[in-house]
Amino acid sequence: MKKLIVSSLLVVGMWLPGAGLTSGPELKLDRAPTEKFSDVLSLQRGAKIFVNYCLNCHSASYYRYNRLRDIGLSDEQIKDNLLFTADKVGDLMRVAMARQDAAAWFGAAPPDLGLIARSRSSEFGSGADWLYTYLRTFYRDPSRPTGWNNLVFENVGMPHVLWELQGDLALHLDKSKDAYGNPVDHKTLQLAKPGKLNQSEYDSLVGDLVAFLVYMGEPVAVSRKSIGIGVILFLSVLAVFTYLLKREYWKDIH
Repeated sequence: MKKLIVSSLLVVGMWLPGAGLTSGPELKLDRAPTEKFSDVLSLQRGAKIFVNYCLNCHSASYYRYNRLRDIGLSDEQIKDNLLFTADKVGDLMRVAMARQDAAAWFGAAPPDLGLIARSRSSEFGSGADWLYTYLRTFYRDPSRPTGWNNLVFENVGMPHVLWELQGDLALHLDKSKDAYGNPVDHKTLQLAKPGKLNQSEYDSLVGDLVAFLVYMGEPVAVSRKSIGIGVILFLSVLAVFTYLLKREYWKDIH
């Protein structure tokens, strides 16, 4: 038994360096514009983009339309501009497409986006960073069924629904070697066909959409943080008066 354990450890120890030698460089995630997360106008623009481009396939089944009041929209504005998949502002953000149909068309059912920003958090970056980079790194790939691929999510089944805005990006491979002398392909994207927006405009649009996805994951985050700051300030002031009161009570005690 002891020999078996030692042999297993040796095998694992020999495999791990090999795994490091054959692995390519991790894709660095771009930082999402966090200043948009608390900007009401940015959240409103993000809600509009989400409803028009994402809600056709992706639901947000834990989020109701009337929660858009929290970002400054009235029921009339919601009904006139954003209520496409439901009849009442109190309804959940669901899609009519059946999951089995979606799985047949795309290879997998599109995930619910209500908590996508929180679920994509990892050691390599926040969920917001992942989404911000993902939505900006689609490129043309004729070998894929949809004609699209992605640097962050390789062989993704999702087509690039924002391609008319961003344009067509083409993949460019730079061959080099890593520190161990192994060949490595560095992938970069180059604009092959311009879209309706330039790069800065498209990045800003994606930032608005990511801000809304982050907001949906925790709608009370902004108020929670502001309340937390107020509580800390209150406790700080209370600590001063508590200390002064303690000194007053104990000043005659030796």
